[in-house]
Amino acid sequence: MTRPPRDDAPADAPTAAELQANVGDVAYLRVTKVNDIGAFLNWGRPKDLLLPFGEQRFRPDEGKRVLVMIYVDDRMRPVASMKLDKFLQDESEGLTTGDRVSLVISDLTDLGAKAVVNNRFWGLLYHDDMSRPLRRGDRVDGYVRRVRDDARLDLSLLPPGQARLDVVGDKVLAALAANDGFLALGDKSPAEVIKARLGVSKNAFKQAIGRLYKQRRIVIEDDGIRRIEGD
Repeated sequence: MTRPPRDDAPADAPTAAELQANVGDVAYLRVTKVNDIGAFLNWGRPKDLLLPFGEQRFRPDEGKRVLVMIYVDDRMRPVASMKLDKFLQDESEGLTTGDRVSLVISDLTDLGAKAVVNNRFWGLLYHDDMSRPLRRGDRVDGYVRRVRDDARLDLSLLPPGQARLDVVGDKVLAALAANDGFLALGDKSPAEVIKARLGVSKNAFKQAIGRLYKQRRIVIEDDGIRRIEGD
């Protein structure tokens, strides 16, 4: 199930997308005015960007934000469209597992988050691969976790392979440092507890602490993990 879009960013706080939006970008922009021509959006330029009525999925309210593609219409004007499926492909091209990509969060679903990849493709970011809470319009760096047989993209906020373990290991060490060198987390801890505490999946956590243990940076105790003094 897809959750309703969140258009709740403060009206007087421009986002990074507003400061940097260009033709070809998917951006989460604030509505500055609505009239009989359409809606107008702040995209960080002296002249606001037109969102024509024909490119609206619903009638936006002034002060709210909408997720749009910025493109050039047949009159050679930069305009916006809320109908992202007209511009984005489900099947990716030219991407492989491990590639670093730019993501814009579109909708939150029961599986995770639907995201725009490099302003060109749709991808899916599963809950287990979300290392922090996200909301509609967030622009983040991510990675291609897998290119499926149908060329659709599974995504992650963490890098693949060894670099992934480095990132998770750093999270564990930082949490240990903030808690007097001890965390009441281990192999038997519920996945949801690990995710809530560290923002990573249980599998990634187990791999990371196994690596830290081999590096003699932590000890694994019955009730949790402890940093080795002097690390």
